[in-house]
Amino acid sequence: MRVRLDHVVIAVSDWERANAFYGEVCGAEVVALDDPPTHWRYRFGDQVLNVHGPGMSPGPVARVRVAPGNSDLCLVWPGPIEAAVGHLRGHGVEVEQGPVERNGAAGPGTSVYFRDPDGSLLEFISYA
Repeated sequence: MRVRLDHVVIAVSDWERANAFYGEVCGAEVVALDDPPTHWRYRFGDQVLNVHGPGMSPGPVARVRVAPGNSDLCLVWPGPIEAAVGHLRGHGVEVEQGPVERNGAAGPGTSVYFRDPDGSLLEFISYA
């Protein structure tokens, strides 16, 4: 038996701001979960970030609930890391650290670190 990761949960404080950031900056498909939309999830290929945010009462939840700004996520950048830096700067997102060498799920790579609007730490790793 081989278990694999299906989704993880993040929390945001403002749907409009987070949807724009994760869609435009991180390249997620922003998926509305009801009509009219009151909550969303962020799809990256066959992985998903479930999102807890304003107006929701999700359950079950972790003993210490995920809160806006307390996540730490790594996303695979599909090209050279220099392009990721240019992409972030083009969206007015500050690179906090990097490029730096890191080891990810696929082995050695190069990463840059930045933050979402709530302060969660995000990383783009490039294996190019």
